[in-house]
Amino acid sequence: MIVLLMLAAQFIFVMSTHMPEVKSAFLPAQGHLFVACNVLIVIAMVLAEMWLRTAAQYHKHAVVSCGFIVSYLMYFVLEPFVDGAQMTLMMPIMISLIYFDRKLLHYLGIFSIVFYAAVYFGLERLVLEKPLLEFFLVECVFIVFVVMARMVIVRAWEVREHLEQLTKSEQELMVERAISDKLLKIDALTGLYNHKTFHEYLDSLLEQCESNGLHLQLALFDIDSFKRVNDTYGHWVGDLVLKEVAARVKGMIGLNDFAARYGGEEFAVIFTDKSFQEACVAVEEMREAISRMEHPYAGGKPITVSIGLCDYQLGDGKELLFRKTDNALYKAKHGGKNMVVTVSSTLQGTIYA
Repeated sequence: MIVLLMLAAQFIFVMSTHMPEVKSAFLPAQGHLFVACNVLIVIAMVLAEMWLRTAAQYHKHAVVSCGFIVSYLMYFVLEPFVDGAQMTLMMPIMISLIYFDRKLLHYLGIFSIVFYAAVYFGLERLVLEKPLLEFFLVECVFIVFVVMARMVIVRAWEVREHLEQLTKSEQELMVERAISDKLLKIDALTGLYNHKTFHEYLDSLLEQCESNGLHLQLALFDIDSFKRVNDTYGHWVGDLVLKEVAARVKGMIGLNDFAARYGGEEFAVIFTDKSFQEACVAVEEMREAISRMEHPYAGGKPITVSIGLCDYQLGDGKELLFRKTDNALYKAKHGGKNMVVTVSSTLQGTIYA
């Protein structure tokens, strides 16, 4: 874009001026390499563009080299006609700002200062007879550009570090918030969801059942004779039993199922991706797995659970679902323990198995 603007400006300038030396800029005797410099500028830009599109490495070197070449060719084009054409020589220094590279800025600044000194004493002073004061002024401008560009880069790095710290703080805050949310939802002893989260999740699922026909079964687990365990071996053994039973239940449910500690020694499991028959098989497998667990710290006696399982029927609502499930659990507890009682509402009534 810069080169196209420059070429357009040159064309307008040449076509609109009445200066004969400009009209005869093609003549070598005038000392203006007008056409040659513009052709070289276009060639440099095309080569740099080809390099950036085809090569995988040294993109920064290509941009910097092209910028340096183009800036001095522009200087040679503009110098005979425009005062202060040396400003185009600042382009390589400004290119370093694209990469926010302080080392590159220092190298380009030093190189530009030295290279312009060679141009001044080899061309401007001998051919154009420019005063020494102008040379010092241009060199001072180089130094000012380098200092200002360095300040911009330093400030950019400070802003970047500040943003990184803010991002890190936000990430830490998000982690802390996630941990806090988890602590609010998880039962500290068993690692299952707590009573409050269970009801929130169940309410949401029941809405989906009524609106989308989602299949849902609710199972309530109760550890048999848990009070005797606490009284005989102590509450710390009772806590170990709760942890182990909870871990076994958690390890046997599906990805779309939900397990929670419902009460002291009661657990609840919500099945959402199973048929009623599959849910029956799942809770029976859990009952058997829990009964086979070994508890040497509890006298080596097996720990069993009684389970009530209910299939949700549309229109029942939360209260009726819990009443049916709780009745099934009651029958399991008073029917011999260590068993599963299921209830499914049908048009004929309520059937217990």
